[in-house]
Amino acid sequence: MLSDITLKFLKDLQKNNNKTWFENNRKTYQLIKEDFLVLTQQIIDGIAIFDLPVGHLKAKDCTFRINRDVRFSKNKSPYKNNVAAYFNYEGKKGNGAGYYLHIEPGKSFAAGGIWMPEPQVLSKIRQEIDYSFNQLNRITSAAAFKKTFLLGITGEALVRPPKGYDDQNPAIALLKLKSFIVSRSFSDAELKNKNFTKSVVQTFKTMQPFINFLNTAIQ
Repeated sequence: MLSDITLKFLKDLQKNNNKTWFENNRKTYQLIKEDFLVLTQQIIDGIAIFDLPVGHLKAKDCTFRINRDVRFSKNKSPYKNNVAAYFNYEGKKGNGAGYYLHIEPGKSFAAGGIWMPEPQVLSKIRQEIDYSFNQLNRITSAAAFKKTFLLGITGEALVRPPKGYDDQNPAIALLKLKSFIVSRSFSDAELKNKNFTKSVVQTFKTMQPFINFLNTAIQ
């Protein structure tokens, strides 16, 4: 579960996203940082049961800095309004598909897949979808998968079929995608529930066949 202080800090940060306020509340931030690291390590330990390569990771390998990179953004707020972690066997900067947890008041979610892969990687994924569409369809048609990920596989899509594929392809809706993501949301109340960590791990376990499908295509 997540501590009450984490959500309160993030709500206050949304209203006071400036360096002066943050420095005055840095001690509180250190507490929520440690709290989130504990949660992240618990999730790693849970993922390791069904996705062993993730098990060697440490929480610090997966969590992101709260500072924003504002160099190329119109939004100059110095801090993110969330804490987040990405679980990939190579860590948060790893290539390939992985699991993602995003904690933000009113906007928390767990997701997985791959976002905007490089053209060569995208080509491999599309080829695997074309060759193994029945396998992917079995994964996404499983009762637990459909119940957990109500929107199925989502992502920004091309208007026209990618080169080498046509509109008659039974997998064309997926082949048009440029990202391949599944996700489910968590309410603020769920974050504070004692079973929250188990819920996140179970969510990732449910998506694991999909993650494996993508990584098999890439590797």
